[in-house]
Amino acid sequence: MKKRKAKITRKTSETNIIVELNVDGKGVSNIKTGIPFLDHMLTLFAKHGLFDLKIKAKGDLEVDMHHTNEDIGICLGEAFKNALGKNEGIRRFGERTIPMDEALVNVRAVVDISGRPFFNNIKSERPYEDKDVQGGYNLEYTRQLFQALINNFPITMHISILSSGPDMHHLIEAIFKAAAKALDDATQVDPRVKGVPSTKGKL
Repeated sequence: MKKRKAKITRKTSETNIIVELNVDGKGVSNIKTGIPFLDHMLTLFAKHGLFDLKIKAKGDLEVDMHHTNEDIGICLGEAFKNALGKNEGIRRFGERTIPMDEALVNVRAVVDISGRPFFNNIKSERPYEDKDVQGGYNLEYTRQLFQALINNFPITMHISILSSGPDMHHLIEAIFKAAAKALDDATQVDPRVKGVPSTKGKL
């Protein structure tokens, strides 16, 4: 099977980003975004999705983390798209539900590598307070990163917060883990699938 790898470089007046992705990896990562909490989230994203992932990013963090965070999502989406090529032989669909520690945090991610970008913007079953975690990273930044990834893959992704406790760190961590596992499922090659998994013959 052809190696499913990609390298994406994005340089703008706001950011300079290099992303290297191996979809069929072992979860090895080297993440340097300049945003420590995001480094942690992307490291566990790679670990639990079994993606080999290198990210080196420099951005205008003196303004805020928005540009860097969003552009990393853009590059990550482009990397998945380029690595998978024509999407031949893949399972296409993935779904995972992830709990975190206190059992009050429960997140489900559902993925369809559909060729159509759609994101449900992280649906919650009940209200919660979007508190900042370490360094100011919060749920809104999480939404922005995944929206950028989905737009540039392009895929359909639903992320649902089924239940939530007071720890925003655990909630965001559960989101990254659930998304990683669902993407791992969806990108796996199934030997029974011949060509593109669509009756249209194209995704």
